[in-house]
Amino acid sequence: MYRWLRPWLFRLDAERAHALTLDLIRWAGVFPASRWLLKTVFTLPRRPVQAFGLTFKNPVGLAAGYDKDARGLRGLACLGFSHIEAGTVTLQPQAGNPKPRVFRLVEDQAVINRMGFPGQGALRVARRLSHNTLHDTIIGVNIGKNKDTPLEQAGEEYAALVRIFAAHADYLVINVSSPNTAGLRRLQERQSLEMLLACAATARQETLQAGSSRLLPILVKLAPDLEPAQLDDALAAIQSAGMDGVIAANTTLDRSDLRSRFSREAGGLSGAPLYTRSMQMVRQITQLSSGKLPVVGVGGIMNPAGAQAMLDAGAVLVQVYTGLIYAGPGLVSEIVRSLPQPP
Repeated sequence: MYRWLRPWLFRLDAERAHALTLDLIRWAGVFPASRWLLKTVFTLPRRPVQAFGLTFKNPVGLAAGYDKDARGLRGLACLGFSHIEAGTVTLQPQAGNPKPRVFRLVEDQAVINRMGFPGQGALRVARRLSHNTLHDTIIGVNIGKNKDTPLEQAGEEYAALVRIFAAHADYLVINVSSPNTAGLRRLQERQSLEMLLACAATARQETLQAGSSRLLPILVKLAPDLEPAQLDDALAAIQSAGMDGVIAANTTLDRSDLRSRFSREAGGLSGAPLYTRSMQMVRQITQLSSGKLPVVGVGGIMNPAGAQAMLDAGAVLVQVYTGLIYAGPGLVSEIVRSLPQPP
Protein backbone atom coordinates (compact mmCIF):
# COMPACT_ATOMS: atom_id res chain seq x y z
CA MET A 1 0.00 0.00 0.00
CA TYR A 2 2.76 2.45 0.86
CA ARG A 3 4.33 1.96 -2.59
CA TRP A 4 1.07 3.32 -4.00
CA LEU A 5 0.74 6.12 -1.44
CA ARG A 6 4.33 7.40 -1.49
CA PRO A 7 4.26 9.15 -4.90
CA TRP A 8 1.21 11.13 -3.80
CA LEU A 9 2.81 12.09 -0.49
CA PHE A 10 6.00 13.13 -2.25
CA ARG A 11 4.02 15.59 -4.36
CA LEU A 12 3.30 17.51 -1.16
CA ASP A 13 5.66 19.77 0.72
CA ALA A 14 7.67 17.55 3.09
CA GLU A 15 6.36 19.13 6.29
CA ARG A 16 2.76 19.07 5.05
CA ALA A 17 3.09 15.39 4.11
CA HIS A 18 4.45 14.67 7.57
CA ALA A 19 1.54 16.44 9.25
CA LEU A 20 -0.92 14.52 7.07
CA THR A 21 0.55 11.10 7.89
CA LEU A 22 0.70 11.93 11.60
CA ASP A 23 -2.95 12.99 11.53
CA LEU A 24 -3.91 9.78 9.77
CA ILE A 25 -2.13 7.58 12.29
CA ARG A 26 -3.48 9.69 15.17
CA TRP A 27 -7.07 9.20 14.01
CA ALA A 28 -6.44 5.52 13.37
CA GLY A 29 -5.48 5.25 17.02
CA VAL A 30 -8.71 6.84 18.21
CA PHE A 31 -11.13 4.14 17.09
CA PRO A 32 -11.06 0.54 18.41
CA ALA A 33 -11.77 -0.96 14.97
CA SER A 34 -8.87 0.81 13.26
CA ARG A 35 -6.54 0.02 16.16
CA TRP A 36 -7.52 -3.65 15.91
CA LEU A 37 -6.89 -3.64 12.16
CA LEU A 38 -3.44 -2.04 12.53
CA LYS A 39 -2.46 -4.43 15.31
CA THR A 40 -3.59 -7.36 13.19
CA VAL A 41 -1.54 -6.23 10.20
CA PHE A 42 1.51 -5.40 12.29
CA THR A 43 1.44 -8.29 14.77
CA LEU A 44 5.09 -9.12 15.43
CA PRO A 45 7.03 -11.83 17.26
CA ARG A 46 8.52 -10.78 20.57
CA ARG A 47 12.26 -10.15 20.68
CA PRO A 48 12.64 -8.87 24.28
CA VAL A 49 15.48 -6.52 25.21
CA GLN A 50 16.51 -5.31 28.67
CA ALA A 51 17.96 -1.79 28.76
CA PHE A 52 18.10 1.06 31.31
CA GLY A 53 16.08 -1.07 33.73
CA LEU A 54 13.22 -1.35 31.23
CA THR A 55 11.91 -4.28 29.18
CA PHE A 56 11.39 -3.57 25.48
CA LYS A 57 9.31 -6.07 23.48
CA ASN A 58 11.74 -5.73 20.55
CA PRO A 59 14.77 -3.56 19.74
CA VAL A 60 13.06 -1.18 17.26
CA GLY A 61 11.74 2.23 18.25
CA LEU A 62 10.55 5.46 16.68
CA ALA A 63 13.11 8.26 16.94
CA ALA A 64 12.28 11.70 18.31
CA GLY A 65 11.04 14.25 15.79
CA TYR A 66 8.16 12.34 14.27
CA ASP A 67 5.59 12.96 17.01
CA LYS A 68 6.88 16.08 18.71
CA ASP A 69 3.82 16.71 20.87
CA ALA A 70 2.84 13.07 21.60
CA ARG A 71 -0.36 13.41 19.59
CA GLY A 72 -0.36 10.05 17.81
CA LEU A 73 0.99 7.59 20.36
CA ARG A 74 -1.98 5.22 20.33
CA GLY A 75 -1.86 4.81 16.57
CA LEU A 76 1.91 4.64 16.36
CA ALA A 77 2.00 1.95 19.04
CA CYS A 78 -0.08 -0.29 16.73
CA LEU A 79 2.75 -0.37 14.15
CA GLY A 80 4.98 -2.64 16.25
CA PHE A 81 7.43 -0.17 17.78
CA SER A 82 8.79 -1.27 21.15
CA HIS A 83 9.27 2.34 22.12
CA ILE A 84 8.21 5.75 20.87
CA GLU A 85 10.25 8.84 21.64
CA ALA A 86 8.13 11.99 21.70
CA GLY A 87 9.65 15.42 21.27
CA THR A 88 11.83 17.30 21.21
CA VAL A 89 9.71 19.06 23.87
CA THR A 90 10.64 22.49 25.23
CA LEU A 91 9.52 24.07 28.48
CA GLN A 92 7.52 26.82 26.77
CA PRO A 93 5.60 26.57 23.49
CA GLN A 94 7.47 27.91 20.48
CA ALA A 95 6.93 28.14 16.74
CA GLY A 96 10.31 26.91 15.57
CA ASN A 97 12.16 28.25 12.56
CA PRO A 98 10.52 29.86 9.50
CA LYS A 99 9.13 27.66 6.74
CA PRO A 100 10.08 25.97 4.47
CA ARG A 101 12.22 23.99 6.88
CA VAL A 102 12.04 20.34 5.76
CA PHE A 103 13.44 19.04 2.46
CA ARG A 104 13.47 15.56 0.92
CA LEU A 105 16.67 14.56 -0.83
CA VAL A 106 15.12 11.71 -2.80
CA GLU A 107 18.22 10.85 -4.81
CA ASP A 108 20.12 10.42 -1.55
CA GLN A 109 17.32 8.80 0.49
CA ALA A 110 17.76 11.59 2.98
CA VAL A 111 16.02 14.55 4.63
CA ILE A 112 17.30 17.94 5.73
CA ASN A 113 15.36 19.69 8.46
CA ARG A 114 15.81 22.95 10.32
CA MET A 115 12.64 22.75 12.40
CA GLY A 116 14.05 24.34 15.55
CA PHE A 117 11.96 22.48 18.18
CA PRO A 118 8.44 23.71 17.29
CA GLY A 119 5.89 22.45 19.76
CA GLN A 120 3.08 23.02 22.22
CA GLY A 121 5.28 23.10 25.31
CA ALA A 122 5.94 20.76 28.21
CA LEU A 123 2.75 21.22 30.21
CA ARG A 124 0.52 20.47 27.22
CA VAL A 125 2.50 17.34 26.35
CA ALA A 126 2.60 16.20 29.98
CA ARG A 127 -1.19 16.48 30.23
CA ARG A 128 -1.52 14.38 27.10
CA LEU A 129 0.87 11.76 28.46
CA SER A 130 -1.02 11.63 31.75
CA HIS A 131 -3.85 9.94 29.80
CA ASN A 132 -1.50 7.44 28.18
CA THR A 133 -2.95 3.94 28.40
CA LEU A 134 -0.26 2.10 26.43
CA HIS A 135 0.86 -0.95 28.37
CA ASP A 136 3.32 -2.72 26.09
CA THR A 137 5.01 0.27 24.42
CA ILE A 138 7.75 2.23 26.20
CA ILE A 139 7.33 6.01 25.97
CA GLY A 140 10.38 8.26 26.02
CA VAL A 141 10.42 12.05 25.99
CA ASN A 142 13.20 13.96 24.29
CA ILE A 143 13.72 17.36 25.93
CA GLY A 144 15.48 20.52 24.77
CA LYS A 145 15.90 24.14 25.68
CA ASN A 146 13.81 26.96 24.27
CA LYS A 147 15.42 29.04 21.55
CA ASP A 148 15.52 32.21 23.68
CA THR A 149 16.90 30.59 26.85
CA PRO A 150 20.53 31.67 27.46
CA LEU A 151 23.00 28.78 27.54
CA GLU A 152 23.98 29.60 31.11
CA GLN A 153 20.36 28.98 32.18
CA ALA A 154 19.96 25.75 30.20
CA GLY A 155 20.64 23.52 33.20
CA GLU A 156 17.73 25.01 35.13
CA GLU A 157 15.44 24.55 32.14
CA TYR A 158 16.37 20.90 31.61
CA ALA A 159 15.92 20.30 35.34
CA ALA A 160 12.41 21.77 35.16
CA LEU A 161 11.63 19.45 32.25
CA VAL A 162 12.89 16.45 34.23
CA ARG A 163 10.55 17.34 37.09
CA ILE A 164 7.57 17.77 34.76
CA PHE A 165 8.00 14.49 32.88
CA ALA A 166 9.26 12.23 35.68
CA ALA A 167 5.76 10.96 36.36
CA HIS A 168 4.75 10.59 32.71
CA ALA A 169 7.68 9.11 30.78
CA ASP A 170 9.43 5.76 30.93
CA TYR A 171 12.71 7.47 30.10
CA LEU A 172 13.99 10.92 29.15
CA VAL A 173 16.54 12.04 26.55
CA ILE A 174 18.54 15.22 26.97
CA ASN A 175 18.97 16.74 23.52
CA VAL A 176 22.07 18.93 23.34
CA SER A 177 22.92 18.03 19.76
CA SER A 178 20.35 19.48 17.37
CA PRO A 179 22.04 21.82 14.88
CA ASN A 180 18.87 23.90 14.49
CA THR A 181 18.89 25.85 17.78
CA ALA A 182 21.66 28.43 17.87
CA GLY A 183 24.43 27.50 20.33
CA LEU A 184 22.78 24.28 21.52
CA ARG A 185 25.68 22.05 20.49
CA ARG A 186 28.02 24.05 22.72
CA LEU A 187 26.29 22.29 25.61
CA GLN A 188 28.12 19.11 24.56
CA GLU A 189 31.42 20.64 25.72
CA ARG A 190 32.59 18.94 28.88
CA GLN A 191 32.26 21.74 31.41
CA SER A 192 28.86 22.85 30.10
CA LEU A 193 27.60 19.27 29.88
CA GLU A 194 28.79 18.43 33.39
CA MET A 195 26.90 21.41 34.82
CA LEU A 196 23.75 20.66 32.83
CA LEU A 197 23.71 16.96 33.71
CA ALA A 198 24.33 17.75 37.37
CA CYS A 199 21.15 19.84 37.32
CA ALA A 200 19.24 17.02 35.63
CA ALA A 201 20.57 14.44 38.10
CA THR A 202 19.57 16.61 41.06
CA ALA A 203 16.08 17.08 39.66
CA ARG A 204 15.75 13.35 39.10
CA GLN A 205 16.78 12.65 42.70
CA GLU A 206 14.24 15.20 43.93
CA THR A 207 11.45 13.33 42.14
CA LEU A 208 12.55 10.14 43.86
CA GLN A 209 12.50 11.82 47.26
CA ALA A 210 9.08 13.28 46.47
CA GLY A 211 7.61 9.81 46.20
CA SER A 212 8.47 8.55 42.73
CA SER A 213 8.60 4.75 42.71
CA ARG A 214 11.67 4.50 40.48
CA LEU A 215 14.78 6.32 39.35
CA LEU A 216 13.90 7.66 35.92
CA PRO A 217 16.40 6.60 33.22
CA ILE A 218 18.01 9.57 31.48
CA LEU A 219 19.91 9.30 28.20
CA VAL A 220 21.89 11.93 26.30
CA LYS A 221 21.63 12.41 22.54
CA LEU A 222 24.92 13.41 20.90
CA ALA A 223 25.88 14.82 17.51
CA PRO A 224 27.66 12.70 14.91
CA ASP A 225 29.97 15.62 14.12
CA LEU A 226 31.95 15.45 17.38
CA GLU A 227 35.70 15.03 17.08
CA PRO A 228 37.18 12.04 18.99
CA ALA A 229 38.44 14.24 21.85
CA GLN A 230 35.04 15.94 22.10
CA LEU A 231 33.30 12.57 22.25
CA ASP A 232 35.70 11.43 24.99
CA ASP A 233 34.86 14.53 27.03
CA ALA A 234 31.12 14.14 26.50
CA LEU A 235 31.16 10.50 27.55
CA ALA A 236 33.20 11.33 30.65
CA ALA A 237 30.61 13.93 31.64
CA ILE A 238 27.74 11.51 30.97
CA GLN A 239 29.26 8.72 33.02
CA SER A 240 30.34 10.93 35.92
CA ALA A 241 26.79 12.33 36.16
CA GLY A 242 25.33 8.83 36.38
CA MET A 243 23.31 9.07 33.20
CA ASP A 244 21.93 5.80 31.85
CA GLY A 245 22.89 5.77 28.19
CA VAL A 246 23.59 7.57 24.93
CA ILE A 247 21.63 7.99 21.72
CA ALA A 248 23.94 8.04 18.72
CA ALA A 249 23.32 10.07 16.80
CA ASN A 250 21.46 13.25 15.93
CA THR A 251 21.46 14.75 12.44
CA THR A 252 24.69 15.88 10.78
CA LEU A 253 25.92 19.09 9.19
CA ASP A 254 28.11 17.13 6.79
CA ARG A 255 27.13 17.36 3.11
CA SER A 256 29.64 14.98 1.52
CA ASP A 257 28.70 13.14 -1.68
CA LEU A 258 25.10 14.33 -1.95
CA ARG A 259 23.34 14.60 -5.31
CA SER A 260 20.06 16.37 -4.55
CA ARG A 261 19.48 20.00 -5.47
CA PHE A 262 18.50 20.55 -1.82
CA SER A 263 21.87 19.43 -0.52
CA ARG A 264 22.98 22.96 0.41
CA GLU A 265 19.92 23.77 2.47
CA ALA A 266 20.75 24.67 6.07
CA GLY A 267 19.82 22.21 8.79
CA GLY A 268 20.51 18.70 9.97
CA LEU A 269 20.83 15.84 7.50
CA SER A 270 19.26 12.44 8.27
CA GLY A 271 18.77 9.28 6.28
CA ALA A 272 21.07 6.98 4.35
CA PRO A 273 24.10 9.36 4.17
CA LEU A 274 24.20 9.48 7.99
CA TYR A 275 24.45 5.73 8.45
CA THR A 276 28.24 5.36 8.32
CA ARG A 277 28.73 8.15 10.85
CA SER A 278 26.12 6.86 13.28
CA MET A 279 27.46 3.31 12.99
CA GLN A 280 31.01 4.51 13.69
CA MET A 281 29.77 6.46 16.70
CA VAL A 282 27.98 3.42 18.15
CA ARG A 283 31.21 1.42 17.85
CA GLN A 284 33.30 4.20 19.43
CA ILE A 285 30.99 4.66 22.41
CA THR A 286 30.80 0.92 22.99
CA GLN A 287 34.58 0.64 22.92
CA LEU A 288 35.32 3.77 24.96
CA SER A 289 32.88 2.75 27.70
CA SER A 290 33.91 -0.93 27.56
CA GLY A 291 30.28 -1.71 26.86
CA LYS A 292 29.15 -0.26 30.20
CA LEU A 293 27.20 2.65 28.68
CA PRO A 294 24.17 1.42 26.73
CA VAL A 295 23.85 2.92 23.25
CA VAL A 296 20.76 3.43 21.14
CA GLY A 297 21.70 3.47 17.46
CA VAL A 298 19.83 5.86 15.17
CA GLY A 299 20.66 7.47 11.86
CA GLY A 300 20.31 6.08 8.38
CA ILE A 301 18.72 2.72 9.15
CA MET A 302 16.82 2.04 5.93
CA ASN A 303 16.47 -1.76 5.94
CA PRO A 304 16.77 -4.85 8.17
CA ALA A 305 20.43 -5.37 7.31
CA GLY A 306 21.27 -1.87 8.51
CA ALA A 307 19.46 -2.43 11.78
CA GLN A 308 21.18 -5.76 12.40
CA ALA A 309 24.61 -4.28 11.67
CA MET A 310 23.91 -1.48 14.16
CA LEU A 311 22.98 -4.02 16.82
CA ASP A 312 26.08 -6.06 16.00
CA ALA A 313 28.18 -2.90 16.45
CA GLY A 314 27.02 -2.65 20.07
CA ALA A 315 23.66 -0.87 20.06
CA VAL A 316 21.14 -2.31 22.52
CA LEU A 317 18.25 -0.71 20.66
CA VAL A 318 17.77 0.98 17.29
CA GLN A 319 15.45 3.76 16.18
CA VAL A 320 14.09 4.68 12.75
CA TYR A 321 12.51 7.79 11.27
CA THR A 322 13.74 8.82 7.82
CA GLY A 323 13.71 5.17 6.77
CA LEU A 324 9.94 5.20 7.33
CA ILE A 325 9.57 8.06 4.86
CA TYR A 326 11.21 6.05 2.09
CA ALA A 327 10.24 2.47 3.02
CA GLY A 328 6.94 3.01 4.84
CA PRO A 329 5.69 1.71 8.21
CA GLY A 330 6.28 -1.89 7.14
CA LEU A 331 9.97 -1.26 7.80
CA VAL A 332 9.39 -1.93 11.51
CA SER A 333 7.89 -5.34 10.80
CA GLU A 334 10.64 -6.20 8.31
CA ILE A 335 13.36 -5.43 10.84
CA VAL A 336 11.78 -7.26 13.77
CA ARG A 337 10.94 -10.37 11.71
CA SER A 338 14.51 -10.50 10.38
CA LEU A 339 16.06 -10.59 13.86
CA PRO A 340 17.32 -13.95 15.13
CA GLN A 341 15.14 -15.91 17.51
CA PRO A 342 16.09 -15.45 21.17
CA PRO A 343 17.91 -18.45 22.65
